[in-house]
Amino acid sequence: MSTQTQSNATIQEPTPFSSKVPRRSRRGWLVAVAIFALFAGIFAYGMVTRARVAATVRTETAQMALPSVAVVSPQRSAPSQEIVLPGNVQPFISAPIYSRTNGYLRRWYADIGAHVKKGQLLAEIETPEVDQQLQQSRSNLATAEANLKLAEITKERYTGLLASHAVAQQDADNAVGTYNANRAIVDANLANVKQLETLQSFEKIYAPFDGIITARNTDIGALIASGNSGNVKTDLFHISQPGTLRVYVNVPEQYSQAATPGLTAELTLAEFPGRRFQGKLVRTSNSISFDSRTLVAEIDVDNPSGELLSGAYTEVHLKVPGQTSSYLVPVSTLVFRSQGLQVAVVKDGSASLTAVTPGHDFGDQIEIVAGLTGSESLIVSPPDSIVTGQKVQVVQTAAAGGTK
Repeated sequence: MSTQTQSNATIQEPTPFSSKVPRRSRRGWLVAVAIFALFAGIFAYGMVTRARVAATVRTETAQMALPSVAVVSPQRSAPSQEIVLPGNVQPFISAPIYSRTNGYLRRWYADIGAHVKKGQLLAEIETPEVDQQLQQSRSNLATAEANLKLAEITKERYTGLLASHAVAQQDADNAVGTYNANRAIVDANLANVKQLETLQSFEKIYAPFDGIITARNTDIGALIASGNSGNVKTDLFHISQPGTLRVYVNVPEQYSQAATPGLTAELTLAEFPGRRFQGKLVRTSNSISFDSRTLVAEIDVDNPSGELLSGAYTEVHLKVPGQTSSYLVPVSTLVFRSQGLQVAVVKDGSASLTAVTPGHDFGDQIEIVAGLTGSESLIVSPPDSIVTGQKVQVVQTAAAGGTK
């Protein structure tokens, strides 16, 4: 009975294999799920990564398709600017000295470079013809005066006799008429004498003002023709006054309103390196030349020492007020179209063509007097195909007013 009991007990005890089967199945299922989740995660990561790479490629492709541009900001022009204009130095007063009578040069007293005073004798002319004519005219005047004296006596005698009816009225009238005719002859001869005396006074040439003799075109014994003759006129001397110099410059039309009397100017000359001579704009022609479209302006420069020579070439630095609303931009920002002069402005990543009005051209820069506010970003060297609304990519920003 103990054996049977023990046998029954052995039969009823569960085996280890039957108790582990469910646990192993559940573990295998979890492992499968984990492996599936791993592969799913790897697949999902790959898809996401591939999508990101594709998006990056698309973005880079789109960016590479955009034109790369450099931009620059307009630079406000200075309140006053200096313009350099060529000019010729001229004396304040300059005059050629001609003869007013015919003859031969007897002697001269001043040569080139001589400083002369007003009224100083420069030369003497020998005029034998005028001298003889004057002598003859004086003789004619003396004869006319003698005849006038005789006519006066006859007139007075006949007038007295007429009062006593000793002579006829006709005889008295003839005496008066003869007197009046002789009076007219005397007046004519006197005028002729004064004319010849004036011509004789022209034998001496005097300086009309203080100055320097810059030319002497005659010599002793030379034949002198009067300035009013029909022959070729040659000045005997040329005199100029260099104490104050005049410099005439042609101001461009766009600065004509700013070029007003009182503006300061400076002169530079090649023979005086590093030096500037002060001058002042004193007057303008108040008229634009049809040929050059410029305004003629006169600048006076004091030259007390005489170191500045008349006729010299000079560069005039004229300081004119600038337009406060004007800007300077590089010439490489300009777009030339049939619509007129334009610039390409970058706004929110897109190009916009804006019409502008040019001012003075400074070479690498140009003045814009209308069309800009100063806050724009202008494209440097824009492509010819650029249009309004075209997307662009800014890769470089240059300094204000620069060209980089």
